[in-house]
Amino acid sequence: MTDALTRIWCPSYPVDLPRVLAPLRRGSGDPTTRVDPSGAVWWGTTTPKGPTTLRLRKNGAGEVDAAAWGPGAQLVLDGIPDLLGDSDDASGFVAVHDVVERGRKASHGVRLCASGRVWDVLVAAVLEQKVTNREAWRSWRELCWRFGSRAPGPVEKLWVAPDPVQLRGIRDWEWHRAGIDGARRRTLLAAASVAARLERAAELRGVEGRDLLQKVPGIGPWTAAEIAQRAWGDPDAVSVGDYHLPTIVGLALAGRPLDDEGMLEALAPYEGHRHRAVRYLSAAGATRPRHGPRMPARNYRTM
Repeated sequence: MTDALTRIWCPSYPVDLPRVLAPLRRGSGDPTTRVDPSGAVWWGTTTPKGPTTLRLRKNGAGEVDAAAWGPGAQLVLDGIPDLLGDSDDASGFVAVHDVVERGRKASHGVRLCASGRVWDVLVAAVLEQKVTNREAWRSWRELCWRFGSRAPGPVEKLWVAPDPVQLRGIRDWEWHRAGIDGARRRTLLAAASVAARLERAAELRGVEGRDLLQKVPGIGPWTAAEIAQRAWGDPDAVSVGDYHLPTIVGLALAGRPLDDEGMLEALAPYEGHRHRAVRYLSAAGATRPRHGPRMPARNYRTM
């Protein structure tokens, strides 16, 4: 570990590392992330300079002890404050529902993370289009293992997602083998061809950033919101078009399932912080009905 660059960051607020970074993790088997029993978090990510590994852990003084390996080490170390929510501004947020207030109180130490990097979260979000999480996460694992890069540094079996060049080199039959249908494949290839330009979305932020992402054929409001929530910690990006979210929000705030239009109406008091309100609902334990309708699983490998 002597080749690592290091940094000690002193946050002005309590930080729960695994919970803040949870949105970047695609299932418990995500090959790009790992959480040690000690609470240290490892993250493999692409950067403009190449694949990079970041390790974050809390020390006895409550500081964040960070180490990074790879050509983009300095970039990820510089981005630690935003990654851990330092730029997240909840001022002006007022909980007008008791369940939202309960979630806010339960979210002590949790802020909206901002990876500052569009590409990795874009790939994962596109894979989650119109399939179950289980299907999407399996495809994510296969893309990382077979076409990504081993994450630099001391940890074995930590991987970095394929970068745009690596992704464009995947053969047609390999997409099928990874369980990725033609529509999602075309979207990913279209995004890979303009990947450098799409990184500007994280600088534009907000509606402008989401609009830029939606210029890619196949990226609509849902995918753009999922990217925005993670790449720049967009507090207002609502995942319109989600299979379960209108029901979850509707039952929590209105006492009945809603459609997308009804969900947005229910979240209207939180405009500017609608995604934050949804996160607080999750923290309060709001979920879909256990025996409600589920999205059917499809196996694209055999289709």
